Amino acid sequence: MKGYIQVYTGNGKGKTTAAIGLSIRAAGAGLKVYIAQFIKMGDYSEIKMLREMPELITVEQFGLGRFIKGKPSDEDIKAAQKGLEKIKMVMDSDKYDVVIMEEANVAVSCGLFSVHELLQVIDKKPDHTELVITGRGASDEVIEMADLVTEMKEIKHYFRKGVQARTGIEK
Repeated sequence: MKGYIQVYTGNGKGKTTAAIGLSIRAAGAGLKVYIAQFIKMGDYSEIKMLREMPELITVEQFGLGRFIKGKPSDEDIKAAQKGLEKIKMVMDSDKYDVVIMEEANVAVSCGLFSVHELLQVIDKKPDHTELVITGRGASDEVIEMADLVTEMKEIKHYFRKGVQARTGIEK
């Protein structure tokens, strides 16, 4: 099976949800999935569930779980670089059918790694591996290399009315 490059971007809700849904669909078909989460850290509800399927879905977090404003700390950069190196090893291993780089676009825009480094990963993707990159602010270069790009557009969101993230729905 040929693998393609998918990008889920935009300012609307649903990028991670789409990637997680794809990982469950792939696992249901017997495919092995690797998910690297950049930026995020913690036991979100979806992570708890995905970890119930370790034989088919592997999840690793390479973020420190904090919002990055301005220049990222050295620790944030090291964590993201570790994730980038792990992604390269995972793709070289030929062990996974689907590789998801969760919030990789945000990692680029925050300066955790460069768009050039992300493009190198995309360029080295094995033919049979499906690569999914999520996060708002996908660069033009990443969009150009992708085979499928979906932009989640916020039309209306209850967060604007003060509704905080709810367990089981947003976290």
